[in-house]
Amino acid sequence: MDRFTVAGVLPDIEEYFEIGDSSSGLLQTVFICSYMVLAPIFGYLGDRYNRKWIMSSGILFWSVITLLSSFVPKKFFWALLLTRGLVGIGEASYSTIAPTVIADLFVGDLRSRMLSIFYFAIPVGSGLGYIVGSKVTDLTDDWHWALRVTPGLGLVAVVLLVFIVPEPPRGAVERRSKRALVNTSWLTDVKELSKNPSFVLSSLGFTSVAFVTGTLALWAPAYLFRAQVVQGTMRPCTKGTCNSLDSLLFGIITCVTGFLGVGAGVEISKRYRKVNPRADPLVCASGLLGSAPFLYLALATAEASTIATYVFIFIGELLLSLNWAIVADILLYVVIPTRRSTAEAFQIMMSHLLGDASSPYLIGVISDAIRRSRPDSYLAEFRSLEYALMICCFVGAMGGAAFLATAVFIERDRRKAELYTQELVEEDEPIVVPQAGRSLKLPVTSVLI
Repeated sequence: MDRFTVAGVLPDIEEYFEIGDSSSGLLQTVFICSYMVLAPIFGYLGDRYNRKWIMSSGILFWSVITLLSSFVPKKFFWALLLTRGLVGIGEASYSTIAPTVIADLFVGDLRSRMLSIFYFAIPVGSGLGYIVGSKVTDLTDDWHWALRVTPGLGLVAVVLLVFIVPEPPRGAVERRSKRALVNTSWLTDVKELSKNPSFVLSSLGFTSVAFVTGTLALWAPAYLFRAQVVQGTMRPCTKGTCNSLDSLLFGIITCVTGFLGVGAGVEISKRYRKVNPRADPLVCASGLLGSAPFLYLALATAEASTIATYVFIFIGELLLSLNWAIVADILLYVVIPTRRSTAEAFQIMMSHLLGDASSPYLIGVISDAIRRSRPDSYLAEFRSLEYALMICCFVGAMGGAAFLATAVFIERDRRKAELYTQELVEEDEPIVVPQAGRSLKLPVTSVLI
């Protein structure tokens, strides 16, 4: 919600600081860069120390910095960039750790369902960011107040974390033994993760999801606004607060498609898994490959019909939302418990480095470059952003191919992680094997061999 409050008031920020598309794209890029750089650090800490206190500290810091960012003077755009970068500390502290806490509280289909509830936060929170940003700006006639809503909610989250959330033993619900799993070195963790094809390929697929959603999150409201200016149904934003209707509508679409898509993805995958153990990556691939043509149609029809554009965006975002909880579930069952926070961290770093850290700025730079080659006009502003956004369709198709490749390895890597967690850690404990009317005690390793 905090991240996309800025996107919801982006035209106002551009006018206030007198910046172009490339500088606007930097607002998202600096945040994501901070987030992805810090994620491995929090991943390391999350696999070894008390996760609840790490998350609480990070969110408290984030809340304070977000509040401070709303007081940046007009001449200090660099200070807004700095504070948005520091906000990444808060998100890195819990995004790498929270899914592992859920994994240590639930197993099987129940874990998938709980992850879907957790990952509602991404699309639904994003949509609420647009809605709150646009409506608070309308009510106060000042976009700065839009950034002062989420810090209070962050403090509520800290209180709930401290007093409600438990700190479960790592991997306890998956082990047959009461013996604790032993951490390996960080370099060993990284080496083993790099040799896990399901983790690597699904992370590449998720990178495509991050690229497309990160681009749409920042630029879709601005693109829809420019389309209506070209149509003549909206006044250009030249002074005062900009029209926030598109941010509001896009926020509502993001909330609804997120709520429907995340839940539908988990349920479809759960039912399909009964007949095909490779269901998870195949559902993810279908979501990405299916969303690409609808996103293209949304861009192609924007100049002629705003309603058609919204319909195609709705379908495209719904298909993209199928992935969120499933990708997290894949990571949790192909990676052993003592490496999950590190795996989450590296998936975050990869997906953001190649995804939504670079995509908003990249789209802005391409848009500015195309605009410079044309006579300056509202049509040129619209068309340059339209051509730049076309990249998302190709990236989505590439992500679908990565998930199809994941399906080749998913069964083997899942079984390997299950054997390690359930059996190999118990190699000192004998298993009783009946033999000719008597019991023979053998070590687990012998039984597995």
